[in-house]
Amino acid sequence: MRILFLTQRLPYAPNRGDRVRAYHLLKHLRPHAEIDLVSFVHDAEEASHAGEAAALASTVEAIPVPRVRNLIRSGLSLPTSRPTTHTMLDAPDARRRIARLVQANPPSVVLAYCTGAAHLAFEPPLANVPLIVDMVDVDSAKWAALARETTFPKSWIYRREARCLAEFERRAVRRAFATLITTETERSALLALAPDARVEVVQNGVDAEALRPTEPPALSATVVFCGVMNYEPNEQGALWLAREVWPHVRARRPDARLQLVGSSPTAALRALTAADGTIEVTGSVPDVRPYLWNAAVAVAPLLVARGVQNKVLEAVAAGLPTVATPVVMIGVPPEMQPACITADGATAFAAAIVDLLGKTPTERRAIAERASVSGLTWEERLRGVSDLVAAAATRAAHR
Repeated sequence: MRILFLTQRLPYAPNRGDRVRAYHLLKHLRPHAEIDLVSFVHDAEEASHAGEAAALASTVEAIPVPRVRNLIRSGLSLPTSRPTTHTMLDAPDARRRIARLVQANPPSVVLAYCTGAAHLAFEPPLANVPLIVDMVDVDSAKWAALARETTFPKSWIYRREARCLAEFERRAVRRAFATLITTETERSALLALAPDARVEVVQNGVDAEALRPTEPPALSATVVFCGVMNYEPNEQGALWLAREVWPHVRARRPDARLQLVGSSPTAALRALTAADGTIEVTGSVPDVRPYLWNAAVAVAPLLVARGVQNKVLEAVAAGLPTVATPVVMIGVPPEMQPACITADGATAFAAAIVDLLGKTPTERRAIAERASVSGLTWEERLRGVSDLVAAAATRAAHR
């Protein structure tokens, strides 16, 4: 069996949400098939990891995305029905390189990871190859939620994207042999678009052994929020945390410190440190674990969230109790929920943080350890995906 794996971002290094699941899918499938990996890459740093990604696939095609060109084309495409997601995640020579790869290595199955890569499976030479889509979560619903949280003109652009992507998602799940999704909530949202589609829930895992703390719990009063900081829901949540929640925390705990840990912080986030010396915006870090291990509390302050937030799984596995908004908690596995506190609104969110900071380090670690992570390994969560891919290839061969 040969799999052509399409993804919107190179799944290496596995240090952000849209890479982690793809990375573990490749690791899961590698013993069962020859894999040709086709990934868009967005900067020189990402492209530099193509050699390391070769350990996950027989062939790696890393295709640079021309950001400025795509921004211009996205603006021009607004009067059309083409999703901006697909215009932004495109490259002039992508189809030529895919055609050359398919001619050399005809695939048994195409596995398209995320909505941003799946459109390539609708075009020659892939249009008639069996398709599995790992949609992860329903992007059209995310854009609809963002539209409700923003003002014109962004709200208009986001509503348009929600509408255009929903139509594509409907076509994609009907074209696919099967579509993967991370939670039952996301499955219900997708089946509302295409009730006759085959949609399978494959939950995210967590590398608990790698995250397990090796030292006693930290004595600090540091609150940590991890994420890619130019991703709009993360930026929006971080700004809300800093502007609306953090003053309440500081009023009751002057010793508290806030760390916003993650790559590509926006100008608005970088400006927070000048306004408040208790807030640190780290930018990209080589390893997030020391920041988790040296913190007292983790937070997930997202106002818009879909699917499973890896940041919550990783924080709990690293020994931190976590305060999260209700929309985040919808996707938190039941096994993790005993380590999490749900808080709605700035005052309640701040109170939950302050309450945890008031506990001893040992008590905080004990709250995190209420979670049961033994069954949340990636190996366990992805069990059966290789059989599903093989079934798609077999049905196509028989047909």
